[in-house]
Amino acid sequence: MGTPDFAVPALAALHDAAHEIVCVYTQPPRPAGRGKKLKPSPVQQLAEQLGIEVRTPKSLKAADAQADFAALNADVAVVAAYGLILPQAVLDAPTHGCINIHASILPRWRGAAPIHRAVMAGDMGTGVTIMQMEAGLDTGPMLATVRTPIEDKTTGELTEELAELGAQLMADTLRDLAIHIPIVQDDEDATYAPKIDKAEAKIDWHRPADELVRHIHGLAPFPGAWSEVDGANSTGRVKFLRAELVEIYGQQSAPGTVLDDDLAIACGKGSLRPIRLQRAGKPAMDRADFLRGNAIGKGMTLA
Repeated sequence: MGTPDFAVPALAALHDAAHEIVCVYTQPPRPAGRGKKLKPSPVQQLAEQLGIEVRTPKSLKAADAQADFAALNADVAVVAAYGLILPQAVLDAPTHGCINIHASILPRWRGAAPIHRAVMAGDMGTGVTIMQMEAGLDTGPMLATVRTPIEDKTTGELTEELAELGAQLMADTLRDLAIHIPIVQDDEDATYAPKIDKAEAKIDWHRPADELVRHIHGLAPFPGAWSEVDGANSTGRVKFLRAELVEIYGQQSAPGTVLDDDLAIACGKGSLRPIRLQRAGKPAMDRADFLRGNAIGKGMTLA
């Protein structure tokens, strides 16, 4: 049970491990592209390539949908970023219940956006938890974990890494499920990772530079931290997809001021320099290529 790219490695790993996958559940196809043609989810695309039955209910709340799920007589349901609420009847239907791949070391960062929040918060590391699902939001007992450092990774890069780690960890867990003793989470240590609100993406240059670098990396590639540029021949919204801290000698400029011709930008404390940027409707590009087509020079301001 999964939908986006994050869940694809898990399906591939289960198939490669020769498990009998009786069915794949994924969210219904969504309109995409200029023609708004319905596009199957990444998980559906792989499942169809593998010849596995695919079901795309809009909800699992109806009794007939729950009965159809129970009729599969599954030993276990593997869940990875499915995106639909699983009612208790669905959680209880498989012999060994529903087991989730969660992209954090629980109980830290329960919720919808654990990878974004870990990067934005400046966590040193994160990882994947294999968790027995229950009615609460990511509150179930833990079966296995694997860790990885965050370093200067963006959310996009970390998502790809954790998807692969989670897929392998799930395959390892299912190889001998009985030896994995469930560990109850400590609710007092729990933190919540709410869904990213697009309003969060606007850069506030009054914040310290180190916070803004994490903010930029945490929102890359989507929705993308952005700022308005207002110059002689370079105006409009620009997304910042990667950045680094820089020290500019004698810096005393207002937050948002461009400090040199290589796009160092003053922040509330310190300064940063973007490494990768993107204009609306344009491809992402490295700073040098971006500056060749966008005159953003010393003394300009970003808001």
